[in-house]
Amino acid sequence: MTRPVVPMLFLAAALATASCQNADDRGRAAPRPETITTKAGATMVVVPGGWFEMGSSRGGPDEAPVHRVWVDAFLMDACEVTQEQYAAIAVINPSHFKGPDRPVEQISWSKAARFCNERSEAEGLQPCYDVETAQCNFEADGYRLPTEAEWEYACRAGAGAEDDRAREGQLPDHAWFSENAAKSTHPVAQKKPNPWGLYDMLGNVAEWCNDVYDENAYKTAPERDPRGPDKGRLRVLRGGAWNSKAQSCRPTSRAAESPGFQDACFAMDAIGFRCVRCVPPTQPAAPGNLAGH
Repeated sequence: MTRPVVPMLFLAAALATASCQNADDRGRAAPRPETITTKAGATMVVVPGGWFEMGSSRGGPDEAPVHRVWVDAFLMDACEVTQEQYAAIAVINPSHFKGPDRPVEQISWSKAARFCNERSEAEGLQPCYDVETAQCNFEADGYRLPTEAEWEYACRAGAGAEDDRAREGQLPDHAWFSENAAKSTHPVAQKKPNPWGLYDMLGNVAEWCNDVYDENAYKTAPERDPRGPDKGRLRVLRGGAWNSKAQSCRPTSRAAESPGFQDACFAMDAIGFRCVRCVPPTQPAAPGNLAGH
């Protein structure tokens, strides 16, 4: 397998640090994990593995039931993919709101997956997506879209539902949404990051997840690393966007859209993405939130 873009010893140290900074037994968020820099200069956060309570009992019907989930450690872009990053690989910038440091938008799920493959190839990594079937090889070391569980876990930064509620009044400090975005996207990383150093997880552009959408998925989801249904017409979107109300800019809020934008009902210039990749299998999956375990 191709070596990761950072020295093995550095990544191991980052994961070990994350392990030593677990949340306490009351489920408070752990301190900020380490970051790495990719060959192309992108910053990625070393998200530690851990347990969390996924979903909400006070949101939409598709956010229930609340269920306990384990997520393995992974690397996640600190920011949404920018137009500069996208154009460096995909050449054509399809975005409506132009700006090199703004998130790329008007991106279908299919184009986001294709970008992940091209970004992987550019860095000598194994692409995750089969171009014919759109199936994801989670064992590949290349880039992919996050699973819905990975996205929510990273957005919450190890915190529980009580912490989510406590931060609801701080949304304007962390997100561009309908009340402050002035009907446009904004350059990434202008708002405060979440406790794990991830910017714009809420607002700016809604982010594609790898998962096929099923409103009842939580009722039968496995406990460890759930990856959504095998088949379906829609793909999951998370986080809300510049034109979203505050109710949609919550860690547990779910949305969905056709992967090719046929019959699009979600504004296309409000859809973007960020990439993740697996931690090399030679490294320990350091736990980040072992509250109660």
